[in-house]
Amino acid sequence: VTPIFFDGPGGSQVPQKVLDSIIAYLSGGNANLGGPYFTSKKTDAVMAEARLAAADLYNAASPSEIIFGANATSLTFSMSRAIANTWQAGDEIILTALDHYSNVSPWERVAAEKGVIVHHAPVNESDCSLDEDALLKLVNDKTRLVAVTYASNTTGSIVNLSDLIAKIKLKYQPIVYIDAVHLVPHRSVDVQALNCDFLVSSAYKYYGPHLGVLYAKAEHQENLNPYKVEPAKNINPNRWETGTQSFEALSGFTAAIDYLASLSSDHDVERRVRLNTSYDSIKHWENELGEYFLSHLNNHKNITLYGRSSSEGRTPTFAIRIDGMEPSEVSAFFANHQICIGDGNFYAQGLYKQLGLTEVGGVIRIGLMHYNEKSEIDRFFELLRECISSHGLSN
Repeated sequence: VTPIFFDGPGGSQVPQKVLDSIIAYLSGGNANLGGPYFTSKKTDAVMAEARLAAADLYNAASPSEIIFGANATSLTFSMSRAIANTWQAGDEIILTALDHYSNVSPWERVAAEKGVIVHHAPVNESDCSLDEDALLKLVNDKTRLVAVTYASNTTGSIVNLSDLIAKIKLKYQPIVYIDAVHLVPHRSVDVQALNCDFLVSSAYKYYGPHLGVLYAKAEHQENLNPYKVEPAKNINPNRWETGTQSFEALSGFTAAIDYLASLSSDHDVERRVRLNTSYDSIKHWENELGEYFLSHLNNHKNITLYGRSSSEGRTPTFAIRIDGMEPSEVSAFFANHQICIGDGNFYAQGLYKQLGLTEVGGVIRIGLMHYNEKSEIDRFFELLRECISSHGLSN
């Protein structure tokens, strides 16, 4: 049986060119930075190429605004320590119920240490979108940070960050820290247009290796002080990258960005332009897949969808519950048929608490990617009917 991968939000499948790039680095150029010999010079080039690729992906003003790390969570945790050193007791920060807790828990911990007040913006329960009006009402002259997701890794809801950040910064100037981990596989990112201060993603979500990629505006790199060991360089962005980086992952990351760019029909333009065209194609196909999925889902009256009921304003990631069935039962059933879907809370603890899903096993998550096909959705719903019937329930 050919497996069906509907677990994209938990990690995407990897193109052969990414694997080839990782193997090529380890087999022909494995060395550390800064040496006079050929393998070290190759590693210098791998690092430089990866920064250029990330700058193209994010449309950063300079490759020096890119910081690499083990994963998005580790980068956020580390950066939270540096940012919090600028806070005073009585300052305020704003977090959201839509976020993965990797963009909540680090800020809560440092806020508690600093005596900083934490506000949580809720979601609109009707469609599991961020309550942007509620968030904006929390912003004041004591607000030092707004940490917000670009898209929910559970419901797929996309936040209109261009508009939201403009309103946040209209009167006050808090740091805006964006978790774009779930968005980057599905939509183009432009940090300059957003005017955000930080934005982080994880390459394994968009066809690359396990690697965290952080955009940090140059002025903040200059003004903040990292927690780092003494031998680490004192220049940006290197001083934010404590320890030896995963150079094989950096090589694979560049290959992943080139893969994304290769989906464009334009071949003779710069990579950033090709990436934008590729993302337009990805969005078009994924919206088609999303509408197809939702049209099938609407035939099941005993299923609750948490999130927007059309493909607009969302990624093709769907959170559902089936009346009378535990989410873990459903994912196990599909696993037995070689279909990969998830269940649980996916670390979006604030969302589950607000929706009352914490004690009932969370949701079933189906996450589509641009490599999925309508025939796979047909197979999913064929088995879904079988799954529901096998539990003595009506479709």
